[in-house]
Amino acid sequence: MTETPSTTNPANLARNRLYLDCHRFMQADELVLPTIPDVAVKIRRAINEPNANSAKIARVVQVDPSITARLVNIANSPLYRGRRKIESCPEALTRLGLKAAQDIITAFALKAVFNAKSGVIRRKMQELWSHSSHVAAISAVLAHKTPGFDPDRAMLAGLIHDIGIVPILAYADRQPEILANPVDLVEAVRELRTPIGVQIIRKWDFPADFEDVIAHAEDWCHDGGGQASYADIVMISQLHSFIGKVDIKKMPRMDELPAYKKLAAGTLDASLSINILDQVRDDIEAIRHMLN
Repeated sequence: MTETPSTTNPANLARNRLYLDCHRFMQADELVLPTIPDVAVKIRRAINEPNANSAKIARVVQVDPSITARLVNIANSPLYRGRRKIESCPEALTRLGLKAAQDIITAFALKAVFNAKSGVIRRKMQELWSHSSHVAAISAVLAHKTPGFDPDRAMLAGLIHDIGIVPILAYADRQPEILANPVDLVEAVRELRTPIGVQIIRKWDFPADFEDVIAHAEDWCHDGGGQASYADIVMISQLHSFIGKVDIKKMPRMDELPAYKKLAAGTLDASLSINILDQVRDDIEAIRHMLN
């Protein structure tokens, strides 16, 4: 989510009640994990029916006017734009394809997961969503420019790369006194975001390679070998999202990373750089707006 020191003092963890509680509940498979919003579940179920078609799915989608409007907007976005403007939900589903629509609708619905009651934790959830939606938008645009990747799947991958932080914040929301020391949250997130995130991906029955997205989102020197992956897309997108927000001198050189080299080796412009993303800044902001 943000740049943090790479190591945690074991003595600090031994005194960190937030970490200890979340770790204990996670190990016992009793940590409260977020659930996929109902609209995404219903649409996934409808799309996976043997006789699914755009007209039938549209009837389910149109129950939620907000998602319907955003689905039409993204069908008309530069990621999917065709020769004519789409004006209805069935047309949008036909242009996008049902599988892509499933990922896109899930992404739109996920904002409801990033919520809390207390002001402090609500702000942290909002910061987390803002970061995640920014990474998701960059991921979608980079995937659009890289052969072999689906923008919709890349967008969803970018959106869930920090999903493991949500249950930690939610636990702190229910136990406000637990955050007496702000460092406790930083340490708990650093140690637990990956294993908790993997639990969520498995609970939601998301693609197995999304586990790699979570595990390696900030593992800058990771090299999975072979071809580029969605984990590589999200990692590089996250680095781009940090530009202007963290001390760039403390971040790795992008062009030295295995993920960068694999992505730049495709037909993507020879230098995956700020200049490329500057050219599509409006597209990135449009996707962020739709997600929000």
